[in-house]
Amino acid sequence: MDIKSTKNYLYWLYCQFELITCSYLMEPWEKLLFYTFNITMLATVLYATYTFVPGHVSMAFQLLLRFFGNQHENTVSIVK
Repeated sequence: MDIKSTKNYLYWLYCQFELITCSYLMEPWEKLLFYTFNITMLATVLYATYTFVPGHVSMAFQLLLRFFGNQHENTVSIVK
């Protein structure tokens, strides 16, 4: 893939983002606040997902194992 075409594609995506969010109508200081808020919210969601989802998935998997009759074995009995 050509670097120039990649650059053009990224610019096209940015233009699409501005059109969808109507941020092309904002003044520079409004854009700064808008983008700062959006990036902060995205970072918060990604952090929460990284922190909490693995624990919830693990608990859900253990609950499903109990429903299907598989008992959680003790790790000592597996080693012996």
